[in-house]
Amino acid sequence: MHGGAVALLPVAADGRFVLVRQFRHSIGETLLEVCAGTLEKGEDPAVCADRELREETGFQADKLTHIGAIYSAPGFCTEKLHCYLAEGLHPAPLPPDADEQIELVHLTAAEFAQKIASGEICDAKTLSCWAFLQVYRPAR
Repeated sequence: MHGGAVALLPVAADGRFVLVRQFRHSIGETLLEVCAGTLEKGEDPAVCADRELREETGFQADKLTHIGAIYSAPGFCTEKLHCYLAEGLHPAPLPPDADEQIELVHLTAAEFAQKIASGEICDAKTLSCWAFLQVYRPAR
């Protein structure tokens, strides 16, 4: 039984998205993805989202909006990911997890879309957050 997790799509004041680049041991590759983390037992997803954003990016959001949820792999896992849009970012870092080496990457919407099209962004939670954003805040 997996207790769930959160995934966050942070947007800086200049409109660029803040993603993380990190090595994923399970697949032996470095991925460009949204920040994310596992819920602690009984933890509210919004509280987890705030903590993970601060640990992984060093930012806190004035506004966290729940934009959707997905089951990551319902054929074998109960993990449900709560997806958030994080806006109004300001510095408020928490110490990162000791085993994480994270590089921040800022992308415009066009750059984000291009990296999806090229296959550079290929993890499910990041693609899901992007898809939810298109419904929540469609391009004008």
